[in-house]
Amino acid sequence: MATHIIEHIFDPWHTIAEHQSKTSCHKQFGATATFIGTMRDFNDSADVSAMTLEHYPAMTQHYLDKLIDEANTKWDLLDTLIVHRIGEIKPTEPIMLIACWSAHRRASLDACSWLIEELKHRAPFWKKETTPNGERWVEKNTNGL
Repeated sequence: MATHIIEHIFDPWHTIAEHQSKTSCHKQFGATATFIGTMRDFNDSADVSAMTLEHYPAMTQHYLDKLIDEANTKWDLLDTLIVHRIGEIKPTEPIMLIACWSAHRRASLDACSWLIEELKHRAPFWKKETTPNGERWVEKNTNGL
């Protein structure tokens, strides 16, 4: 189980493969559910050329670790990985990665879906977007259901 908060662009597929190669359960899992959140170039009917994600490091790390612990109590997971970017992010760059490994697909799919929503709606990140009209803080997260 791992959480990483990073300030640099990353390759989600390489990150998954690297983590998976180091896990002790690599012969036990039958399912891997993944989600990669990528920055769009628009929001609220405006073009967005960049986004800055800010956070309080100790609070955010504690929250991500707590999410993984909670997911492990709800589902029979063998391993979980969360990677989340902070700092300046450009369109098409990955913002977050969630990967859940389990013996059977239902646990990993349900846990991954739950983690997506928890991160999107409750994680302690603050977003500032750069638009043609200047910078603006995002007041609420979108509901992508």
